[in-house]
Amino acid sequence: MTRTLVLGGTRSGKSRYAEDLLPADAEVRYAATARRHRGDADWDARIESHRARRPAGWTTVEDPDLVAEIARGGVLLVDDLATWLTGILDDAGAWDARPLPPSVGEAVAALVRAVAEAPGELVIVSAEVGLGVVPETRSGRLFRDELGAANAALAAVCDEVLLLVAGLPVRLR
Repeated sequence: MTRTLVLGGTRSGKSRYAEDLLPADAEVRYAATARRHRGDADWDARIESHRARRPAGWTTVEDPDLVAEIARGGVLLVDDLATWLTGILDDAGAWDARPLPPSVGEAVAALVRAVAEAPGELVIVSAEVGLGVVPETRSGRLFRDELGAANAALAAVCDEVLLLVAGLPVRLR
């Protein structure tokens, strides 16, 4: 059983690369963490393009309880941690909260524990957001900082860590 973290920037190819790590004929659960937003046709189109390229035999779980999905075992692909964290920050009302609500750190810690104890094969996709400019807004900095910390914590418990740059994988571990 392996735990693999696939990092990359926007349109780096991280999701497709992660999908290609798993056999198309395997029993894979695809934990799609992006929440749909009523009236956002562009977002819906992006979600549908990801859905359309998945093998027909894979099972998609939308807006999943990631800790529970990981604990179920089997083969699980999580795409992606950035949209999951956005939901956690939304639910906690964290964007303007000072200090950060404890529920955010608790959710990330629970996820990291679940990954460390994962009973099945696990591939996690996440955005690498710490390579660019410092965001101008507090919410942008909050997201960058929290996602960076979550990525580091997950990398510490994963067996394999890859970074996709311009569509090319760079093995970090």
